[in-house]
Amino acid sequence: MRRWPWLANLDWEGLDAAFPVRIPRAYVEGATAPDDPRLLTVLPDAREALPAPDDHADPVGDALKSPVAWGVRKHADRVLLLLTKRCHLYCRYCFRRNHEPGESQDPTPAEWDALLAWAAGSGAREAILSGGDPLAVTDERLFGVIDALRPSIPVIRLHTRAPITYPQRVTPALVEGLAARGPVWVLVHANHPRELTPEVEDALRRLVDAGVPVLNQAVLLAGVNDDVDVLAALSERLVSLRVFPYYLHHPDHAAGNAHFRVDPARGVALHRALRARTSGIGLPAYVVDLPDGSGKIPVEEWLARGDGDAKE
Repeated sequence: MRRWPWLANLDWEGLDAAFPVRIPRAYVEGATAPDDPRLLTVLPDAREALPAPDDHADPVGDALKSPVAWGVRKHADRVLLLLTKRCHLYCRYCFRRNHEPGESQDPTPAEWDALLAWAAGSGAREAILSGGDPLAVTDERLFGVIDALRPSIPVIRLHTRAPITYPQRVTPALVEGLAARGPVWVLVHANHPRELTPEVEDALRRLVDAGVPVLNQAVLLAGVNDDVDVLAALSERLVSLRVFPYYLHHPDHAAGNAHFRVDPARGVALHRALRARTSGIGLPAYVVDLPDGSGKIPVEEWLARGDGDAKE
């Protein structure tokens, strides 16, 4: 606390009980004030306690598409496995903020066996390993999942924020194990160029150099990255690291994150401005994940059909 005296002045009372506060020390290195864009997404904010009329308990429709505990299937060719609810860092805008006090953060042994059997017998071509953060589990468990799904499911996607928030998790053993089990695609989650520290860049390079494809998913967040210069700088840095800027997500309407939400028409305008600033390999798709569980669609399509935030 001595290194960040301004943290002592923040009012966290009750907010960490509703959704845990967890921030790796390395993630806040170099931060000198709470308005640092990295900290805006991880420090509790009193506005989290204010309900909004368009809050959703299940903002992307996971529960509607969950035939087995810890498993989600929205598309015929893909299954999603939630390996844990734990993360190295908890983002305050998270759409899976459903951490109930006393609730298990990991599947039970019986749930784990049922989840793997369901996925392996699903007929899907892709398995998405998510959470929480799938890199919050051990290498042994992670590699065991991948091995259990092969050869039934040929393509594995690992959706993780750990290389950004806790880059030391990208160990030689992890990189070697993922490379040996290809095709494994790693989708990381960086929202702002300040998150791409030298340690993060080294972690991303280790993955790419080993032949592991890496893509990025960002979330458009009010007051954090809703600026074309910031978005362009993020895309440019990612491309220079051989990381494809895959998605720019419209913020999901989870209870407690209303202060991060961007008007979708403004988001479209920002995306169009970004399109004028970057090449195709630097342009993420601007999408929204719908609460009916049907999956992602372009925000422009969402607005054109008359939905938008009014009916989300």
